[in-house]
Amino acid sequence: MSEEIYLNLLSLVSPLIRRKDTVMRNAISPHERLTATLRFLATGRSYEDLKFSTIISPEALSSIIPDTSEALFKVLCPDFLKFPNTDQDWKNIALGAIDGKHVSIALPPGCGSEFYNYKSRHNMVLMAIVDAQYKFILCDFGTNGRISDGGVLRYTVFFEKHQDSKLNIPAAELVKNGNRSLPYVFVVDDAFPLRTDMIKPFRQADLNTYEKKKYNYRVSRARRIVENAFGILASRFRILHTEINIEPKNIDSVKMACCALHNYLTETNQASYSPPEILDRDYF
Repeated sequence: MSEEIYLNLLSLVSPLIRRKDTVMRNAISPHERLTATLRFLATGRSYEDLKFSTIISPEALSSIIPDTSEALFKVLCPDFLKFPNTDQDWKNIALGAIDGKHVSIALPPGCGSEFYNYKSRHNMVLMAIVDAQYKFILCDFGTNGRISDGGVLRYTVFFEKHQDSKLNIPAAELVKNGNRSLPYVFVVDDAFPLRTDMIKPFRQADLNTYEKKKYNYRVSRARRIVENAFGILASRFRILHTEINIEPKNIDSVKMACCALHNYLTETNQASYSPPEILDRDYF
């Protein structure tokens, strides 16, 4: 992140994280709060470890980081994590790939096996829809890891709106140089249910023709976008590679801040955040 981009981010978030000085002590400045939060997200270090580089106590960090993360999401969401509202918005995106990412967490007290999943870890699921530019157009986090990606989808705001026909997805259009109308669909993997508005690959056992194999290849090329977006997100925000040991109610703010920052940096600082050479390219 360049200094210019950082200062712009600081100006956006400062009104929400600035605290008043008291007669007992001076308040921790917005600059210190933001740098501590960004360092936590980028490195995944514990509060106990961060106290040496931030000169802020772990007790204060346990309040500062969730508050600043929530503020980051609040100021960035309207401009950098906007969900399409109109027919034209969806057409501008053209590609919507859906997938879920399991995020490891430390077992909260008294939760038992609530978050225990098939990978023998305690996880929460980040469900996301990604466009062709590797940017998130919708993120939903918090469902426990025992539920499959297809099941998680049913608990999202996106699914509720879709069921009520409130997404304003464009109607089917006539194929160029053809006589068929094709609908707009989302690209998903085999874990999701088969629906008329979702396109998914054939099972491995059913790949008995060349046409089916070619179809699966094309679907995989389209769906890799969401996998790559998660890869970029996790490589820049190493907190996603750690077992997050904070209260579950605060993990939501941390993860949503990562997604909002991902979109913000993709648009404003792409040359260093996600340069073209790290992205997949097709040459045919």
